Amino acid sequence: MANRLNILLVGSGGREHALAKRIAESPLTARLTAAPGNAGIAEIAQCVAIAADDVPALVAYAAENAVDLVVVGPEVALVAGLADRLAEKGIKAFGPNAAAALLEGSKTFMKDIVAKYGIPTASYASFRDGTAAKAYVAAQGAPIVIKADGLAAGKGVTIAATIAEAEAAIDDALVGGRFGAAGREIVIEEFMAGEEASYFALVDGETVVPFGAAQDHKAVGDGDTGPNTGGMGAYSPAPVITPALELRILDEIVRPLARAMVAEGRPYSGVIFAGLMIVPTPAGPKPRLIEINVRFGDPECQVLMARLESDPVALMLATAEGRLAELPPASWRDEAALAVVLCAEGYPGTPKTGTVIKGVAEAASEGVTIFHAGTRRAADGALLASGGRVLNIVATGRDVAEAQARAYRAVDRIDWPEGFCRRDIGWRAIAREAAQ
Repeated sequence: MANRLNILLVGSGGREHALAKRIAESPLTARLTAAPGNAGIAEIAQCVAIAADDVPALVAYAAENAVDLVVVGPEVALVAGLADRLAEKGIKAFGPNAAAALLEGSKTFMKDIVAKYGIPTASYASFRDGTAAKAYVAAQGAPIVIKADGLAAGKGVTIAATIAEAEAAIDDALVGGRFGAAGREIVIEEFMAGEEASYFALVDGETVVPFGAAQDHKAVGDGDTGPNTGGMGAYSPAPVITPALELRILDEIVRPLARAMVAEGRPYSGVIFAGLMIVPTPAGPKPRLIEINVRFGDPECQVLMARLESDPVALMLATAEGRLAELPPASWRDEAALAVVLCAEGYPGTPKTGTVIKGVAEAASEGVTIFHAGTRRAADGALLASGGRVLNIVATGRDVAEAQARAYRAVDRIDWPEGFCRRDIGWRAIAREAAQ
């Protein structure tokens, strides 16, 4: 066996709890620390009170505590240059450097790269001036999509059904400063009709290893109604991505993007998360790129980790060391996995925090895995909500319908009056299964 690793995991959400579980189970792991972690992660790893965006403190901790590998969960640390600063200390990181992380840090940068290298995506234009942006919207018509250029915690996108809605979104970002520095520039995109899906691949330079597909549910309400959130649930695999379509995604989007980043002097290392629109055409479904994220999705990561048979630590270390080509492809369980996100009252606005959550152990007895996202422990040991997205209930099954049934049986055993969830996670896949 290779030398066992001292690993630092950066982040505090459900994504990080799912990664922590699999990292802790790996025979390659000697010690796992999380910064800052959460109440669930604290049960399987040492947690240290360092914020995920405090790059100097994270680097200092890693250097002082002989950390071998830093696994970075959230994009904010990568865009801020955490991988660069670690490399200066000779510490490996799973995640791209700042030059490559700009794929998520700036939507204008990402769209410009994609356009330059002919990767299929929506037509677009970028603006800093509200008058010019509104003139563009008037010329294009609605529906149309308005996006803050920078990081906005998944809430910087408006799908405007009317020109008036688009103009309001432009004013919110460029005049009202709703997204702060992230919204000083906006990207206005063609509205693409179709079905969204998430595709993942591990990348080191030009080596691309497929890492599965998932489908998440962004809208807060059943039937995909209400405002967008960071994600209300997800499932994997995503039946919309057939084997033939996966080959097209790799050949037309992911591999060309990896080659483009090398050509631009910004070679990519880490996981690429391609947000896709599967657009119906007379010739069949066509994948078009919506966005690139430079980390695992949340809650997509939770269902991917539930299905992954390979050792994620071996894969992440090989990525960080540029050895992906030496490893066999990632292997997957045949089962489907589904995650339901329990949220605090008020989310995606201001969530009600500090409320007591009971029944988690009873829910886990249904044969599901429960990942913590926004939780903390009170002095008396009670589990309290400390954020908007609070718990993830992850179930597996022969198909998505069975996984969904198991997940909601567990959800119904959680005693948390101030919590809520969508009740239709997986509905697209279940409809497909029923039609077969």
